[in-house]
Amino acid sequence: MDSQFTISYQIGDVLYLNLTNRCSNKCVFCIRESQAGVGYNLWLEKEPTVLEILDTVMEPAQYKEIVFCGYGEPLSRLDVVKEVASNLKGRGAKSIRINTNGKANIFYGRNIVPDVGGIIDTMSISLNAHNAVTYNELCNPVEGRRLIMPSWTLPENVLELFPRLSFRWWNGQGLILRPVKKLPLKLALILD
Repeated sequence: MDSQFTISYQIGDVLYLNLTNRCSNKCVFCIRESQAGVGYNLWLEKEPTVLEILDTVMEPAQYKEIVFCGYGEPLSRLDVVKEVASNLKGRGAKSIRINTNGKANIFYGRNIVPDVGGIIDTMSISLNAHNAVTYNELCNPVEGRRLIMPSWTLPENVLELFPRLSFRWWNGQGLILRPVKKLPLKLALILD
């Protein structure tokens, strides 16, 4: 692939994988909206193949964590996430996290949580707001104002599927991250 853009990048002892530009939100706080970004050109000229992604991760065991994130919603490429994560786990990856906007179930029209359970260690869901109005103002979802906020039907064994689960939201100055220890079986905030 063209070296003018970045598929993987390292910050500290964490490796980040950039799979896509596609995102169903246009959040006002997104790094895509900033000139500074994270110090790498993350805008992809084309979506990388599984092999192109894996070619950028020679020794997965050397990283404390490998994170699917980047300029787009990684779960819009669910099959790629599953294949890459499985390969990396098989090659010794210590921990794999996915940063998501939480709308994959809406995108696919089904519950995808069990699809990634067992291969993703940490699911970090960006709720970004506490109510419909704030969510729509901050996230500008492509679905429009009728959006269901990030909605996951969580199986009873969700914390077995993902040993670490966290939610992120915007407080006006930065993202706040909270780990989850106990969850209701269904998390769905319906907006008008």
